[in-house]
Amino acid sequence: MWGNNKTDSYIISAKIPEVTLKAKVTVQMASRVRNLPPYLFAAIDKMKQEARAKGVDLIDMSIGDPDLPTPSHIVDALKTAAAKPEHHRYPSYEGMLSFREAVSGWYRTRFGVGLDAASEVLSLIGSKEGIGHIPLAFVEPGDVVLVPSPGYPVYPVSTLFAGGEVHLMPLTSDNGFMPDFSAIPEAVLKRSKLMFINYPNNPTSAVATRSFYENVIEIAGKYNIIVCHDAAYSEIYFDNEKPLSFMEIDGAKEVGIEFHSLSKTYNMTGWRIGFAVGNKDVLAGLGKIKSNLDSGVFQAVQEASIVALGTDDALLSGIRQTYQQRRDVLYDGLRGIGMEMAKPKASFYLWSKVPKGYTSTSFVADLLEKAGVLSTPGSGFGAPGEGYVRFALTVPVERTQEAVGRIKKALS
Repeated sequence: MWGNNKTDSYIISAKIPEVTLKAKVTVQMASRVRNLPPYLFAAIDKMKQEARAKGVDLIDMSIGDPDLPTPSHIVDALKTAAAKPEHHRYPSYEGMLSFREAVSGWYRTRFGVGLDAASEVLSLIGSKEGIGHIPLAFVEPGDVVLVPSPGYPVYPVSTLFAGGEVHLMPLTSDNGFMPDFSAIPEAVLKRSKLMFINYPNNPTSAVATRSFYENVIEIAGKYNIIVCHDAAYSEIYFDNEKPLSFMEIDGAKEVGIEFHSLSKTYNMTGWRIGFAVGNKDVLAGLGKIKSNLDSGVFQAVQEASIVALGTDDALLSGIRQTYQQRRDVLYDGLRGIGMEMAKPKASFYLWSKVPKGYTSTSFVADLLEKAGVLSTPGSGFGAPGEGYVRFALTVPVERTQEAVGRIKKALS
């Protein structure tokens, strides 16, 4: 028996000598990380923390994170689903078929688009995750990815992670914040594998037209480019002017996919669930990356999301009305003190030129110091965003009015 053997007893009682490890690992990040610019919204978070540590009564209009709570019927659905033992195991990689069927039904009702739930819908851990992974499936080192600028920072970053080359498509007011495809050299188009587009647009709030999407499809077909449309803001629209889905346009499914999220529509940013729809071969490639890198979305969240997708539009209309009231207060207020901007038709952002004498960053810093109002510098979304600032409509009307008053005083 153990302990009766002399050798065993010696092993138990012997004193193990202490070892001092003098070696030290030199930690050096990979070049793909070292060469990244600071993530814009991480820098914004740091600014917020520093301001609050100084006791500033901060009005935060910087990040697009809805302040409205997730509707209670969706929260209740999660509570019920989370209690089911079958949801405590690994979920399926592509998403529950019932969730994908709910997405398919939502697209049919909202856009009149038919989707095969089994092959043309893929669940995502938020649309950001899908956008971050899609270049890994299709981009080889040296391939080009067409990226709108100003735009969501994940588009170029995901391209760089895959070893691709970023070709920026400037979005300017002269062109309605749409890319000018005629300005892209044909040699670049021939090397392009992916094109990211995003409407309603973050940060400019621009809304795409049918003719724009038709042009995208024509170019994609001619040069064999996969289109990745980010439609996260399609359900935040004003004056009852519903934005189009890229998938509504003839030929869209043949050239690309559309990313969507429950985050903005249903105030579920922290839940981390979204989906991609469209070309089944493109989705299969993205799905292969995901099956090797993640284990899917918690099924209880998927069940609650089925309930969310069936939400009565009267409730969603109320959410949109809240944002529209805030838009009107902020737009009228800033215009009244001389700032220049277009009135947003969708998204919950207001994209304004900065006053003369300021850069994007100096204006944001000045407002933070003098007014306690935090916004986002347009230059953080890419060089073409210099000279602009983005305000998010994510604070109540009363605080929005107060922000306008503070900004007016600061600019005086």
